[in-house]
Amino acid sequence: MVKFLSQSDFFTQKEELVLLPFRFERMADGRFIISNLLGDMDFFTEDELNKIVNKDIFPGDGLYERAFSLQFIANAPQEFQLQTLAARLRSRLQFLQTPTPLHIFVVTLRCEHSCPYCQVSRRSCDKQLYDMPLEIAFKGVDVAFQTPSPAIKIEFQGGEPLLNFSLIKEIVLYSERKSSEIKKYVSFVMTTNLALMDDNILSFCKHHNVHISTSLDGPESLHNKNRPRPGGNSYQLAKQNIQKIQKEWGNDYVSALMTTTEASLSDVKGIIDEYVNLNLGGIFLRPLSPYGFAIKTKYYKKYDDHEWFDFYKKGLSYILDINKKGKHFPEFYTALILKRLLTDIPTGYVDLRSPSGIGLGALIYNYDGKVYAADEGRMLAEMGDHEFLLGDIKKDDYFDIILSEKLISIISKTLTQCAPQCKDCVFEPVCGADPVYHYATQKDVLGIKSLSKFCSRQKNVISYIVNILQNDPEDAKILRSWIR
Repeated sequence: MVKFLSQSDFFTQKEELVLLPFRFERMADGRFIISNLLGDMDFFTEDELNKIVNKDIFPGDGLYERAFSLQFIANAPQEFQLQTLAARLRSRLQFLQTPTPLHIFVVTLRCEHSCPYCQVSRRSCDKQLYDMPLEIAFKGVDVAFQTPSPAIKIEFQGGEPLLNFSLIKEIVLYSERKSSEIKKYVSFVMTTNLALMDDNILSFCKHHNVHISTSLDGPESLHNKNRPRPGGNSYQLAKQNIQKIQKEWGNDYVSALMTTTEASLSDVKGIIDEYVNLNLGGIFLRPLSPYGFAIKTKYYKKYDDHEWFDFYKKGLSYILDINKKGKHFPEFYTALILKRLLTDIPTGYVDLRSPSGIGLGALIYNYDGKVYAADEGRMLAEMGDHEFLLGDIKKDDYFDIILSEKLISIISKTLTQCAPQCKDCVFEPVCGADPVYHYATQKDVLGIKSLSKFCSRQKNVISYIVNILQNDPEDAKILRSWIR
């Protein structure tokens, strides 16, 4: 008669288990959030954390399976867990193999709007000294096509780029010729308030596949208050042209971005309803940034990060209710965080990268030929601070710029895996470095994280999303659908 071995004979011995690197932090409710090297996270009680640390766990007890699946532990003789971590880390850093896919051309600083929270130090419409010359534009395109990336995107910004649309046409046509010659794919997007859009501009954009990104802060009264222009019809023109593009091209050719002002905080549902009613594909509940006119007008100090987080939570709850009624409508920042939490696919969003995406993710070509590591760095330069100035396309090529000592120095300081306070933070694998923000607020590209609103905002948002994923199956299913 064959005797079966007892269950204990199949248990992994405690001394055969090894702890893999993980970080943890106690939350306000007493639980601990734990993450591995790649940002896989879950909540545990203090007793569960102690059992994992002491390797007092066994197959079949539930805790062993959770810790093993999250790669907090491994069996000593096996290398499978380590090999898996290495392969996944390689995937997450894949963006380093195709640097600088985005090239932003500031074709003019002129603008007919006078938004008090504007990040750019705009100029009035009659000052054509602030338009990019054609020669500089073509040299910028030549530099952009030197990037090793097999595909590049050229984005047109301002000021209001439609005030210099004749230059945009020349850049598009010249870029298409170079694309055909050297077999590098190029795409285009134009960031515009849409107020000056006409049929000729729309026809050119449609023919050359120039996508449109615009600003929409919410309902008419809020949008016009946030984004005043002569005539007081900013909202009407934006809405009219959004609908026109959607009708003639389809919904995917136009997107919108809102900025949260103090006046926005009490009307998150109205803002979201405006995006839903206009058939926009989702919304980014974006906070104010400390650059440009937002500094001069003190707008970025109108509310604190806790008020914005309450606004975000109310907005996300309402958006989830909209999705429960059958409409796919993501909150885009949440979707970016989810992509970091649930996949190893690199994100194109430079603020969620380590090392930082400045320079490596995008280069900014100012109207005067100066090249900056980040759009926000260009905004600081307009205020007299040239910390993020990398070169000048009148004399520098792509490799002079990307291999400059200044950019290398900045990038080396933004490796969150080894940066003070970041390297021990449970949120580090999901978060990122924002050196321009920290320099603008603390005059240090690394920044003291305990004083950083960027840091506190990231912690709040990430832990809130993880809590939903772990504790609300219905909402978690919706969140997961946003990254498919």
